Amino acid sequence: MKFSTLLLVMAIICSTNALYAQSNKAKDLVAKMTLEQKVELVVGMGMRLPGPTAASDKKTDTEKHEIAGFQLPPSLPNDATIPEKVPGAAGRTHAIESLGLPSLTLSDGPAGVRINPLRDNHPNQTYYATAWPVGTLLASTWDTALVQTVGNAFGKEIKDYGIDVILAPAMNIQRNPLGGRNFEYYSEDPFVSGHIAAAMVRGVQENGVGTSIKHFVANNQETNRNSINTIVSERALREIYLKGFEIAVKEAKPWTVMSSYNLINGTYTSESHDLLTNILRNEWGFKGLVMTDWFGGKDAVAQMKAGNDLLMPGTILQYNAILKAVKDGQLEERIIDRNAARVVDLILESPTYKKFVYTDKPNLKANAAISRKAAAEGMVLLQNNNNALPLMQSSQKQLALFGNTSYDIIAGGTGSGDVNKAYTISLEKGLLNAGFKIDKNLINAYTTYIAAEKAKQPKPRFFFELVPRVKEMNLEQPLLQNEAKSADAAIITIGRNAGEGADRKIENDFTLSSEEKNMIQQVCDAFHSQNKKVIVVLNIGGVIETNSWRSMPDAILLAWQPGLEAGNAIADVISGKVNPSGKLAVTFPIHYQDEPSAKNFPGKELHPTEHKGFSLMGVPAEVIYEEGIYVGYRYFNSFHIPTAYPFGYGLSYTQFSLKPIQLSTTNMQKSITAIVTVTNTGKTAGKEVVQVYIAAPKSNIVKPAEELKAFAKSKLLKPGESQTFNFVFTPAQLASFHTEQAAWMADAGKYTIKVGNSSENIIQTATFQLPDQVITEKVTNLLSPKQPIQEMQLQ
Repeated sequence: MKFSTLLLVMAIICSTNALYAQSNKAKDLVAKMTLEQKVELVVGMGMRLPGPTAASDKKTDTEKHEIAGFQLPPSLPNDATIPEKVPGAAGRTHAIESLGLPSLTLSDGPAGVRINPLRDNHPNQTYYATAWPVGTLLASTWDTALVQTVGNAFGKEIKDYGIDVILAPAMNIQRNPLGGRNFEYYSEDPFVSGHIAAAMVRGVQENGVGTSIKHFVANNQETNRNSINTIVSERALREIYLKGFEIAVKEAKPWTVMSSYNLINGTYTSESHDLLTNILRNEWGFKGLVMTDWFGGKDAVAQMKAGNDLLMPGTILQYNAILKAVKDGQLEERIIDRNAARVVDLILESPTYKKFVYTDKPNLKANAAISRKAAAEGMVLLQNNNNALPLMQSSQKQLALFGNTSYDIIAGGTGSGDVNKAYTISLEKGLLNAGFKIDKNLINAYTTYIAAEKAKQPKPRFFFELVPRVKEMNLEQPLLQNEAKSADAAIITIGRNAGEGADRKIENDFTLSSEEKNMIQQVCDAFHSQNKKVIVVLNIGGVIETNSWRSMPDAILLAWQPGLEAGNAIADVISGKVNPSGKLAVTFPIHYQDEPSAKNFPGKELHPTEHKGFSLMGVPAEVIYEEGIYVGYRYFNSFHIPTAYPFGYGLSYTQFSLKPIQLSTTNMQKSITAIVTVTNTGKTAGKEVVQVYIAAPKSNIVKPAEELKAFAKSKLLKPGESQTFNFVFTPAQLASFHTEQAAWMADAGKYTIKVGNSSENIIQTATFQLPDQVITEKVTNLLSPKQPIQEMQLQ
């Protein structure tokens, strides 16, 4: 390790440990506070609705305090009169000036800083932010070093804009393809989610600003998200939904954790002492602060008792309830002291307390370059028949660009995961920048059509309402035939968007619309008749159906939602400037009904007759996780269900081989090392992801066919070049949760290590024995369901 790198690591450790060790100073400061000051400290300063400029203050009083019919509860007196340090940020904590404690600024979100881009008091300056690639794309890089680099640049931008804590990363499990916020989340697999999140947290916090990993826990849908009761077994909760958070907490020590909206087995997560104290703090050793999601939970006093330290964005109702409970003896003041001290700990470590002089001028150009690189690294080549890609750059090569999204690219999803960015590079612009030609007649036809159709659309009612996409333009045959004759190849872009407040639909969302299928068919017929290639680009945030149409085009590139440099990054892959190395962190099923959660997503409303249309806060509902631990590839592989594209899948412009696995021993005691060597056997430099799955022996509890236990992204390997990885495993990494024993246990018997480049393409295997059963951790049964669950079982 270089000395400079060692110093950086030491600085990060010292900064993190400082946050965790300042409790004595915090306690001393809390001891000097009045009860009212302490209660102010655990309740935020309220919420101002975001807008493009402060001119939004000209709205009526009703418009200012309402989102889709939901009346924002009032904040504490005078809070609304205190100017925001960062207009458009999500929330603030109260200052206690007499003790030298400033107000902190908390901002969305996972894909970039979300603040107002324009300010009335500075009309000649803009405050745009970098729109980073969405979480699903970053996870598809399988490159923790790259994600940490993104996080580091992200953290600098956060700090430069005067923000103390970014409300990110979002790391819930992609339980079902229709999840509206899946674009924010990393994977269907907790191991990938945990390690990618940990890398992001490390990167951001290297700058001395905080993160808030969210939404803790099992916030796996948007439908009735504020009222849904998630009924799930303790084993599934611990192995699937909690595990990624555990990895991130232990590896990266995030400054804060955000509790989720939903209930777990009958209790709101923000009111659950078992979740926030017994598991998060006592089992995992978390020392930071827990905050609610905005307006999350129902009972402020119960939240205080549970260990939910900060209620955001904060309301006068919460303040009054807590103050009254303490005075009436219903809430011990020592609990408020404890929670307030954790808020003070956060303040003492913040840039604002340390009087960091922020510039409001982050290096957006440098960050755009990092965003572009990360975007290209996370794109997944799903299909490449007869080496249709790459299309070599040439000033003479003309492309026909079809699909509305080619000209109206989607950088990222909506809601708190959206970003106010200065620009988004369309695919049209990106290809032109790369040196390709595009027929102007086609450009004019699409841009005119899109502009006319958008003018007819209603404006969104609130800041994260998703406006429907414009229907695909009908292709006139003369135009299509002319393009097929004059262009060298065709590119079709399919777009999908989703976001906060609503889940996706099956028809015309998970599946392609009839207009989209007709477009693909027409373009393929016309261009194939001229012996020319057709490439489909998927500019999507979540999984879609591909099986019914994928045989038509020659190549399919999954670009996800690549951030503000979208078109340039896609062009980098299409042109061969970047060899695609992304791998799926989520399974693409053949049919939606193949999904193990399809039968119960998004649950059922308990009083459906009382439903009064769209409601941001939702209605009482419940969802039963009957699939148990069989989420994603754990289900498809164990039950032998064919997939369109399996977890871990992704093609390259070159080929790789894996040498036989070398084991340090075949009889595990304390640990075992697996040595894996990957070689580029093709003609083009490229990167490969080595994926290590382990199959456990039969036990008295059922287990998946295999589970991902390690992965590594190679460097850029030249043709013929090799790289060797050492993977070390301990019994703890082999353990499953045995509910009856309330313990993590590694069962005795034969384990099979499976190494490949997808969950379905295992190239090398090796076996070893664990001679005796090992209890790796003994815990207490917590968060158990109050009703029996008929969980899916292998026959």
